Amino acid sequence: MAKRQPRVVHAAIAVIERRGRYLICRRRLQDSFGGYWEFPGGKRHPGESWQRCLRRELREELGIRVGTLRPFCRLYHRYRGREAFFLVFRCAVDGGRPRPLAAQALRWVSAGELHRYRFPPANRPLIARLSGDCSARPSVL
Repeated sequence: MAKRQPRVVHAAIAVIERRGRYLICRRRLQDSFGGYWEFPGGKRHPGESWQRCLRRELREELGIRVGTLRPFCRLYHRYRGREAFFLVFRCAVDGGRPRPLAAQALRWVSAGELHRYRFPPANRPLIARLSGDCSARPSVL
């Protein structure tokens, strides 16, 4: 019997910084990893560019527009039965005020505070990099 291949998910993530703090979102309890915190973003549709995906997700989830998207790093994580590939961009809010339209809550936190929040395992290398810990580095673009 042939082994079933894991499903691959592609998602874009925004590292949005304002006055030395990063915007994080708390997932709704009914979502996968419910109650965990994450950086905003979401899954890329087939044929959609990474930049278009992230701009769409930020508009839908937070009601904001962002300026220039600067590629920051890539993340890869293997979950049970699926693989996740993330492209991470740094950006700043260019229009609108972030609201939790598709999240339970939002917070602006410093790099040093990120470790206090429960994030999905795929985010650990990104948090380490933002916090200045080079032992768990994501691949750099």
